[in-house]
Amino acid sequence: MTPVKPTEVIRRIHILDEVKDYLFITLGCAMYCIGFCFFMLPYQFIPGGCTGIAALIYYGTGIPTQYSYFVINAFLLAMGLKVLGLKYFTKTIYAIVVITVLLGVIQNAIMLPDGTLPRLANDEEFMAAVLGGCIEGSGLALVFLNNGSSGGTDIIASIVNKYKSVSMGRMLMYIDFMVVTSGFFVLHDWHKVVIGYCVLIISMIMLDYTMNSATQSVQFTIISEKYDVIAKAINEEVGRGVTVLNGTGWYSKTERPVLIVMARRRESTQIFRLIKYIDNQAFVSQSKVVGVYGEGFDRIKT
Repeated sequence: MTPVKPTEVIRRIHILDEVKDYLFITLGCAMYCIGFCFFMLPYQFIPGGCTGIAALIYYGTGIPTQYSYFVINAFLLAMGLKVLGLKYFTKTIYAIVVITVLLGVIQNAIMLPDGTLPRLANDEEFMAAVLGGCIEGSGLALVFLNNGSSGGTDIIASIVNKYKSVSMGRMLMYIDFMVVTSGFFVLHDWHKVVIGYCVLIISMIMLDYTMNSATQSVQFTIISEKYDVIAKAINEEVGRGVTVLNGTGWYSKTERPVLIVMARRRESTQIFRLIKYIDNQAFVSQSKVVGVYGEGFDRIKT
């Protein structure tokens, strides 16, 4: 069997990772749209971001959310492309298109004969807020974990963050708070506004929980005759440092270099693919670690 060249391995890994990213971004967008269409619109809740603005326009004028969502994002993208460049927005544009299409498809699919949307939680508004917030937060986490973005207020936050010393998280919180609060001027109901705050909190908690679960760290121990090729591939393609230790096999009494790699759990698949293509006879162990602190990981907590 002809061995695969490292450059060909890298190309295949890039293709597989890109396909994986777009699949999970699509799934995340679908989850977000399901949470929005099933649990936000039927109860006239106001989520944050551009979907929240689109919902307010829908409540006030009846214009379908997918149209206003797309127009708002197109305007923000035009601003963002000028400031941040096209490379930053490749997957963002894809996510915006997917969400726009799914918003229209899902609403038309579930709409009742009288033109209303079904209330799956009946009159339990808080239950609807919890379910909707959890589904939306989990969907957004999938998008963010796969190098995507839902666009909208993320673009505003990125632009402000580039020129001002205001974190993206804080800027997004300010914008979402203003969007939800402005719902009072459309619905004239503080109860809906308070529920909107609850949806924001629940979705952010679920977003953080999902992302933190996926960013857990792991340690790889790798023994291979092609250790130098594997180390170079992991360093260049995954962007993780590799430590080479001198080891000796007790039975064979031969010296074998041992690679130690610390990585995020979501990077495990990419590392395994690299090892498999370079040396499918390599000895590899993977273990969870409680915490990793330093460059590329978490800060040391005091």
